[in-house]
Amino acid sequence: MGTSKAARPARRAGNFLGRLLLRLSAAATAALLLFLVGVILVRGLPHISWTLLTTEESVLNGTVGILPSIVNTLFVVVLTLVIALPLGVGAAIYLTEYAKNRRLAAAIQFAADILAGIPSILYALVGVILFCTAMGLRKTLVAGSLTLVMMVLPTILRTTQESLRTVPQSYREGALGLGAGRGHMIYTVVLPSAVDGIVTGCILSIGRVVGESAVLLYTAGLSTSMQSFAPGRIGKASGATLSAALYLFAKERSDMDTAFAIAVILLVLTVLIGLAARLAGKKLKK
Repeated sequence: MGTSKAARPARRAGNFLGRLLLRLSAAATAALLLFLVGVILVRGLPHISWTLLTTEESVLNGTVGILPSIVNTLFVVVLTLVIALPLGVGAAIYLTEYAKNRRLAAAIQFAADILAGIPSILYALVGVILFCTAMGLRKTLVAGSLTLVMMVLPTILRTTQESLRTVPQSYREGALGLGAGRGHMIYTVVLPSAVDGIVTGCILSIGRVVGESAVLLYTAGLSTSMQSFAPGRIGKASGATLSAALYLFAKERSDMDTAFAIAVILLVLTVLIGLAARLAGKKLKK
């Protein structure tokens, strides 16, 4: 009893110190985030104009516009997700619900974990060899999007897989006990319960696609003129996305004002796409 009573003050002090460290960690993270966003907004907002958002760069007209980069970014995000989401979610469903060879499934999971941590410059080199050269796509937005598919696919696969594993086994057993087939059970019970994790993987992938520059510098080009996305020309369109344009203005042209303006647009675009993904997830969950 005496030892227990003597240990209480030390335990309380330890608990207090632990809570204090947790609060300091949360405060430091919030302060760093606010500082980062604040610097971007303070430096970038004064330089955003209607001309910047709605025109393309022209030496003859003396305009500095990033409309082509905005269009290119949206095109790359949509094309990447249209290809990567079905592949990643489908692979995760198969590995979690259907795969009988657990060793093979574990090997695929390990490979996905390794691929998720590979530096993006390595994906850029593979994209140049495979899509730009071997497949003859050259430096185009399609080649850049296909390279990004390889890059974000492991993230989507693993986040979806972990989300599927959080669905209680009793849900599956109940649906099967009521006579539902395995496919119907997955579609109506498992996937709606795992939507939050799938949306999280989607948002992480969007953030990586929007902010990626190394891959697109090598595979999509740096053109700042408006491209044609007509059916016959879509495979030949090349140009800079917002992240590549940011690099171009900051590094090559030393135009930090325009670079920070692009950073604000990237920030807003990422938030809007993330909110749209969350809203779509809520709709699917219903």
